[in-house]
Amino acid sequence: MFGRSRSWVGGQGKSKSIHSLEHLKYMYHVLTKNTTVTDHNRNLLVETIRSITEILIWGDQNDSSVFDFFLEKNMFAFFLNILRQKSGRYVCVQLLQTLNILFENISHETSLYYLLSNNHVNSIIVHKFDFSDEEIMAYYISFLKTLSLKLNNHTVHFFYNEHTNDFALYTEAIKFFNHPESMVRIAVRTITLNVYKVHNQHMLHYIRDKTAAPYFSNLVWFIGSHVIELDKCVQTDEEHRNRGKLSDLVAEHLDHLHYLNDILIINCEFLNDVLTDHLLNRLFLPLYVYSLVGSEQSEDRKISPQVSLYLLSQVFLIIHYQPLVNSLAEVILDGDLSVFSAQAEQDAQKTMSNASVRRFTKPAESLERSLEINRQRGRKRAPKRPNYKNVGEEEEEEKEPEEAPWPCLFAETKVTSRNR
Repeated sequence: MFGRSRSWVGGQGKSKSIHSLEHLKYMYHVLTKNTTVTDHNRNLLVETIRSITEILIWGDQNDSSVFDFFLEKNMFAFFLNILRQKSGRYVCVQLLQTLNILFENISHETSLYYLLSNNHVNSIIVHKFDFSDEEIMAYYISFLKTLSLKLNNHTVHFFYNEHTNDFALYTEAIKFFNHPESMVRIAVRTITLNVYKVHNQHMLHYIRDKTAAPYFSNLVWFIGSHVIELDKCVQTDEEHRNRGKLSDLVAEHLDHLHYLNDILIINCEFLNDVLTDHLLNRLFLPLYVYSLVGSEQSEDRKISPQVSLYLLSQVFLIIHYQPLVNSLAEVILDGDLSVFSAQAEQDAQKTMSNASVRRFTKPAESLERSLEINRQRGRKRAPKRPNYKNVGEEEEEEKEPEEAPWPCLFAETKVTSRNR
């Protein structure tokens, strides 16, 4: 799904003049003469974008003036303009593939800053692609993963806008956490881990306050639903005819546990608190542990004791976060069934202000809907004017708040030299 030839990058047999500032200027001229995508110029524009990418990759290593010209002429805006014209899947696929290869091959931070300035990359991230197209989906999520690999304390400011509480790279990626294609789900996990590893407090607090609860609650529900499917496979396969399917389901569940452990060992304390709460109260206790002690007739018992024991053994083998492991072990070893009582739920919620209901239950809203609600709530309104009737207040509320500017380190500035 993700495989694609990249032989055209720095291809052999090309004339050296193709990799030059002069040729980039010619490519710019081609773009200015073909601002509207038609059936006649579609292939020309795709080849032009490819050539520009080759020159930028070459310039990153050999000639800084290439990026000076690229920024001066705001050439990234041409890419975005082509994308917004709904020019068909062929152009979308080629553009995403080209951008992915470009960001994969840029090695100098200053070159990366050039490409990320002016917020064009974020505009591409939030573009409404046709994700029902498998190839577009593959290149899009691969593009996001490549960008996430470039995240650090400096570059995160190009993606997370503290003024508007917006982090498209992260929020757009996690919407595909339950995608039917396993490679997409794996890419989403990689992106989230790359984000959590960046030690930027403002960004991490945004994730905790605006996205952690909806993401982790939906993730836990997805994992639990997968466990129930695994249990059904065991119960209905008495003659062991579906070993292949069962093996795949077990492998997928172990991947989930490894992912959870990867998040926890990053050791971001306030994220761990939210995740631990959801795992204990919405998955491990009500689904795994209760299945060991609940009666067969109980509606709350979702899986068989045998499957539950196996899954719990894997939890203790794979997850190493002590507060979670210790709490789970304490419930099991003490044999205290009161943790499943209504009173225990009330006590838990009194001691933990953000505690989840101790029940395996589907989130009230989808992840995408929750993110949209939190995004609207997170917008910062301008303070009211101190006049008697706040004249004009209603008109202001009807208007969309202006977006605060994104970091643009080089905009409208022609840089003549750069430190390598």
